[in-house]
Amino acid sequence: MFNKIKDNYKKIISLALVLMLSLGIVGCSSDNGSKGSNQDIDKVFKIGLTQYAPHPSLDNIREGFIQGLKEEGFEEGKNIELDITNADGKGENTAMIAQNYVAKKYDLITAIATPSAMAAQAAADGKNIPVLFSAVSDPVSAKLVESLEVTNRGATGTSDALPLEKQMQMIRAFLPEAKKIGILYTTNEVNSQSHLETFKALAPQYGFEIVAIGVNTPSDIPLAVDTLLAQVDCVNNFTDNNVVNNLAILIEKAKEKKIPVFGSEEEQVRNGCIASESIDYVELGRETAKMAAAILKGSPVDTLPVKVISESKPVANKEVMEALGIELPEAYEESIEYLK
Repeated sequence: MFNKIKDNYKKIISLALVLMLSLGIVGCSSDNGSKGSNQDIDKVFKIGLTQYAPHPSLDNIREGFIQGLKEEGFEEGKNIELDITNADGKGENTAMIAQNYVAKKYDLITAIATPSAMAAQAAADGKNIPVLFSAVSDPVSAKLVESLEVTNRGATGTSDALPLEKQMQMIRAFLPEAKKIGILYTTNEVNSQSHLETFKALAPQYGFEIVAIGVNTPSDIPLAVDTLLAQVDCVNNFTDNNVVNNLAILIEKAKEKKIPVFGSEEEQVRNGCIASESIDYVELGRETAKMAAAILKGSPVDTLPVKVISESKPVANKEVMEALGIELPEAYEESIEYLK
């Protein structure tokens, strides 16, 4: 009798264990499947996209970024929501925009140009919101990252390293007799300061002297342009946001004095600069989107090194060349692209 009860007890225990294990396995399978489904299908990521100023090169980055996201499988109305805000070239706006994105707890903040990137990083510090930047020529000097390889500050992105030596070679080829290159730059733009120092270091190798005038606000530009043009043979323009946003003033005054202005990218040449060694800013936006996709798919922002885009092509404005009576140098006959 005792043995029979003992056998029945063992059977009950065995059945109970089997039932518990079965439920546990089913429960785990169901939970994992549900989480995977939510992350892969149901999740709608919210991205704040802040742009420092409304000028063509930054516009091209924005459009390239949106195109690139779509190519990576992230499309507005499906699995992402984009909140795009322009700071209109005003520093105080960059901070308010970034703080608003942080308050809304967005999944990612993307910042186009250095001032917007610096504001985004400051606002997101300690908030566990990744910051992705684009068109930051010197992210180390801007203190956005510790180094290009090891970012370690909650931000990473793409850098537009201007081909400054190629640019100086172009100026020398177009203007063999020129001696003084004028530079107009904004004193609080880290990128411009970095570019200026590099340009000054290169100048003696090509027989140039650099005349630089700094400005603080857009209202400083007209007088600064007049002062600069009185001292130089040509002007070279960087991707200085303040100056580019007011490029028409420089172009118009230089045109009156028949002084050529060299740009730093295609849109500046389309808008009246004579020529440039240009980076493709739409492509820069696409490369930034690839990094955004990696972050949204789970890669920690500090594991992604900064991607430097430095490949360039020579472009020129034929109408401006003809107006100034400048011939295309032989060295560029095979490679130049004329822009309309």
